[in-house]
Amino acid sequence: MYHGILIFIVCLCLFVLFLLFPRTGKRQELLKLYRGTCFAHRGYHSIENGIPENSMPAFRQALSHGYGIELDVHLTKDGRLVVFHDDTLNRVCKKSGTIEDLTVPELKTCRLQDTEEQIPLFEDVLSLVNGQVPLLIELKIPGRSTAICQHVHKALSCYHGNYMIQSFNTMGLFWYRRHAPEVLRGQLSSRLTKDPLKELWFLRFLAENLLLNFLGRPDFISYKLKNLPKFTVSFLRKFFGTPTAVWTLRTPEALLEGKRCYDMQIFEKHGENY
Repeated sequence: MYHGILIFIVCLCLFVLFLLFPRTGKRQELLKLYRGTCFAHRGYHSIENGIPENSMPAFRQALSHGYGIELDVHLTKDGRLVVFHDDTLNRVCKKSGTIEDLTVPELKTCRLQDTEEQIPLFEDVLSLVNGQVPLLIELKIPGRSTAICQHVHKALSCYHGNYMIQSFNTMGLFWYRRHAPEVLRGQLSSRLTKDPLKELWFLRFLAENLLLNFLGRPDFISYKLKNLPKFTVSFLRKFFGTPTAVWTLRTPEALLEGKRCYDMQIFEKHGENY
């Protein structure tokens, strides 16, 4: 009986290890380029200074400070890529609707956080940055379609600069694993089981604990600092050397912890004056 229990436990541990296993090998060497990089979250924005998140002025400010840039990309109804975070326009633009249900001409009527700034096209952001600083690009995949992956990969095929992609949706990483394995990819996660999301609790549990890694085989983990330490994150870092980015660091104390304990930092309001 005890022999059977022991075999079961060993098999279970091996199965969990298979689920967790990240990508290893020479790709980890490339990630050394990004270790210690501070990424300005949605650009170096400050609405108090009239600079909204994910806007061209926010990206210019990040460039002027020499920070890496974290940004979010959606696919519009007419197949264009725009830089915007939320699933809906309500908070930032005070309008109803989603990016995926609108065309670029329709989105051009929107303004960001009561300023005159418009939702940027991804291609315009790439032209602005032009390889000056590293990019950390979050793929927004609100449904099951991974069509955005092909569009983003095509847009970046002629981009001459360092970048990585990340997503909460593991199927986006799976697409890159199959079609563009040369691109560094990261699994985003947090304490998803406590968030009021539409996805099934079981799927959120798997994603929270990185048990969907077997699909995307990520090169790095991007985890919410507030929800760390996390056993699976610590396990991957200790035994596989998997780099970890932490977000969103909004205080000097959080930034200090992020720099001391983790590999990459995604921050807001670093302390400099505009």
